[in-house]
Amino acid sequence: MPIGLLALLSLAIGMFVLQAPDEKSIPASMRATSLSDLAFTNAQGEAISLAEFRGRVTLLNVWATWCAPCREEMPALDRLQQAVGSDQIKVVALSIDRTGNEAVQPFFDEINVKSLGIYLDPSMNVMEAAGVVGLPTTLLISREGIEVYRWVGPVEWDLPRTANAIRLYLENGSTSQFQSPTVN
Repeated sequence: MPIGLLALLSLAIGMFVLQAPDEKSIPASMRATSLSDLAFTNAQGEAISLAEFRGRVTLLNVWATWCAPCREEMPALDRLQQAVGSDQIKVVALSIDRTGNEAVQPFFDEINVKSLGIYLDPSMNVMEAAGVVGLPTTLLISREGIEVYRWVGPVEWDLPRTANAIRLYLENGSTSQFQSPTVN
């Protein structure tokens, strides 16, 4: 069979799968599942899970102090929490630093983070459970605990268009305004 015809056939099959997926055709990592059970700790070492934030939208940012792009975007995440944070949305900056709060608290103090809480997962269990493969990765999680959008890589969180896109999601539940990793 000529390569061009094989490519066309593959495309047609792919389009059918995209139009009429069933549970078996979607990889387990991409199925809409609740992330509410993702567990980690707070700065005091107390166990916590995403279920604690159920009822409001959660912006889960998985990061580490040794990750340069993560360090760069953290002040903007803090400003985003200030700009849109409310009883409707919570920015959860989840550090995977092996030394936990020993690494995170000095960094937060250094960059003057005031609005973000410290959340820790030195075991990196959340990365595996949520299918995070690179840092930073941010998941937009619905009020019901379901991932609705994912950004891989740094985002300009404190741009007005980013805050507005998140506000739009809060108002109407649509993710169509999230066009690219930088929310253009």
